[in-house]
Amino acid sequence: MKKIMIAFACLLTIQSYSQKCDFYYLQNNKVVEMTLKNKKGKETGKIVYTISGVNKSGNTTTSTVNSEMFSDKGKSIAKATNNMSCTNGVLMMDMKMFIPSPQQEQMGQATADASNVYLEYPADMKEGDVLKDGDFSMDFKSGSGIGGNVSVSITERKVLGKESVTTPAGTWECFKIASKQKIVMKIGIGIPMRAEVTEWFAPGFGVVKSDANGATTEITSVK
Repeated sequence: MKKIMIAFACLLTIQSYSQKCDFYYLQNNKVVEMTLKNKKGKETGKIVYTISGVNKSGNTTTSTVNSEMFSDKGKSIAKATNNMSCTNGVLMMDMKMFIPSPQQEQMGQATADASNVYLEYPADMKEGDVLKDGDFSMDFKSGSGIGGNVSVSITERKVLGKESVTTPAGTWECFKIASKQKIVMKIGIGIPMRAEVTEWFAPGFGVVKSDANGATTEITSVK
């Protein structure tokens, strides 16, 4: 009976943890810096995320994620405002955050028109799970008045297993998730760009590293 009670208590602890929405991207005034590198391992820039506007209502927590992209020379080249949501431990990431850095740089300080579309990260994921796809499309207008559209499609998402990942910002126990990504940016004629993507998702934190056809993004600072 004692062993049963201990096992039951452990199960409750695991379930309680999985229901939490204490992700770093859902905490006011936190700052996350991510470094971009090309296939040769050369640093090509950084993205800095600043969290604000955290709101808790029942089992749901939401936040505003303000991002700014910098070149390898430290010049600001793009800004955006995104949203994050979590309900009962299920993280929902704004798909605008998945627009690759070359396309973000091309858009620059553009104004955009898009409804919120989220990519889901379940609280109870495990090896072998197939996760929900995500599709997103956004119209934009550059500072010079040129209009266009960018769309992102993320499919065939599968949890490959668990791995420990170390970056300059720390070490995390992560789920390794593989997917396929298609990006189409139209300023006149749009040419689809495809990538085989691997990302490492840390429960209670978020995505700490990703690899798209050899180009990587990883967290290098958290404050």
